[in-house]
Amino acid sequence: MPKKLKIYTDGGARGNPGPAAYGVVIYDEGGKKIGEYSKYIGETTNNQAEYQAVDFAMQKAKELKDSAIQHNSSRSDSRSATGPSEIEIYSDSELIVNQLNQKYKVKNQELGKWFLKIWNLRQGIGRVSFIHVPRSKNKEADRLVNEELDRKAG
Repeated sequence: MPKKLKIYTDGGARGNPGPAAYGVVIYDEGGKKIGEYSKYIGETTNNQAEYQAVDFAMQKAKELKDSAIQHNSSRSDSRSATGPSEIEIYSDSELIVNQLNQKYKVKNQELGKWFLKIWNLRQGIGRVSFIHVPRSKNKEADRLVNEELDRKAG
């Protein structure tokens, strides 16, 4: 199990609010793709879709950590992997990254609910960093969002 995960997230809505989806791509510390995920989430705003992408990414990271710990406890070799201890989440949403890094206040009640959910998930994972990247560095997650919207929303 990798010690560090790099996760790219994106969420988007066609119209704001409108039909929305998110995309998540997970890499290990060596740059090997572990998985990619997308989901159509119905009618919502861009920012809510961005938060849902981060929420899914955090849940997936926690699953990976928990399954590694469970696997480790069933092995006699105590030196086996314990799951990722560091997670970097990359997003092209400056608002979401700055809110999660506590540089911006969360004034919207709906976004506040997502912020709290992610904050609580963060406690059981280890070191988590939220990093803003330009859209050009987030193409795979963006592609997943658009493919999902094309499939579901037409």
